[in-house]
Amino acid sequence: MNRRLLACLGLCLSTAARAQSGVDSDVAPESRPGQPLWELGLAGGVVSTPSYPGAADRETRGLALPLVIYRGKVFRSDQSGIGARLFKTDAAELDVGLAASLPARSDDVAARAGMPDLGALAEFGPRLKLRLARFDAQSGLRAELPLRAVIEVRSGLRHQGYTFEPRLVYERRSLDGKWLFDTHLAAVVGDGKINRYFYEVRPEFATATRPAYSADAGLILVRAGVFAARVVNRDLRVYGFLRAENYGSGANRDSPLHLRDNGLSAGFGLSWTITRSARLASD
Repeated sequence: MNRRLLACLGLCLSTAARAQSGVDSDVAPESRPGQPLWELGLAGGVVSTPSYPGAADRETRGLALPLVIYRGKVFRSDQSGIGARLFKTDAAELDVGLAASLPARSDDVAARAGMPDLGALAEFGPRLKLRLARFDAQSGLRAELPLRAVIEVRSGLRHQGYTFEPRLVYERRSLDGKWLFDTHLAAVVGDGKINRYFYEVRPEFATATRPAYSADAGLILVRAGVFAARVVNRDLRVYGFLRAENYGSGANRDSPLHLRDNGLSAGFGLSWTITRSARLASD
């Protein structure tokens, strides 16, 4: 599987899983109906993001893929993404999850011309979720604290550092259970290695308009985002997301590769269940 397919696979599957499990949210778990232990189907979508944080160019991908939803007590592919849940109480949950981002060819990104390509990035690591408030049966507030190792997928696997992304999430489900909305505020902090990956210009890649630059650890971006999923019928879900990001307060805003202080990421798609288990998930 090439790196472009891997990135789209991670993005589409995690977002589609979230939409497919729209009625199975963190809000009011005691009142939601039982969900099938597993579902199989198809998912498709389009995702568009800046080529990297602070880039002037964009990456846009579309893909149709098999969809696998599994709601086991430990291994899960659901509204929170793909991963393994280590423990859960009414107040807290700890899981290990996977995220992905799109690759960028330097030939397509003017600021990086002549530099190595940016591969697809897979992020893997633990996430602590804390339920801060439940306002009513349909809405709640939680904090998420994911710490992830970043792995580049480009002619093999390369470790490219660590990120920490604290998030504050407000979630609301409609009374009929057909709509799920959430909005979040987040910050992404990276160690020196991942910041060098995005922003460093080694002397051999310096030009008259792109001076050498040594990147520092620290803030990469802050973001605000919204997500919505709609249950059209028992088998069909549609979903979309929009994120506004600010890079102007980042630790490496003086890098010659930092060209924009603000950016938008967006995506939409649908998922269709072909078959599901008769057995219901226990949690």
